[in-house]
Amino acid sequence: MDRIFTSIASRIAAFAGQPVAFIIALALMILWGATGPVFHYSDTWQLVVNTSTTIVTFLMVFLIQNSQNRDGAAMQAKLDEIIRSLAEARSQFIGIEHHTDREIQGIRRSLEEECGEDGKDGKPAPEESVDRLIKRT
Repeated sequence: MDRIFTSIASRIAAFAGQPVAFIIALALMILWGATGPVFHYSDTWQLVVNTSTTIVTFLMVFLIQNSQNRDGAAMQAKLDEIIRSLAEARSQFIGIEHHTDREIQGIRRSLEEECGEDGKDGKPAPEESVDRLIKRT
């Protein structure tokens, strides 16, 4: 079931990101708007578009989230592999995406402090922090 959902979600997400999907959606909205006079702009006419867009939006949230979760997990795996393969890299950074927001902020603060405090208000200047990290290797 997981493979089937992943395959369907990937295909729909890929299609939804194409210009042709936008053109189709725009054409449907124009067609719906053009039928307004035929249906005398009735409540049913309005309900059709409201219900349709709500259902499509609801389903797309799950499909896009699935696609983003897979992309994020794949990116983390690739970064972990890079960290693992570099002798100078610190292996404790592997898997930090599983830490809490506070823990990650603490790690970031420690890295910035390690680079030195050269910016205003005791914060490191971003370009100097990056330069110091690069020189470290």
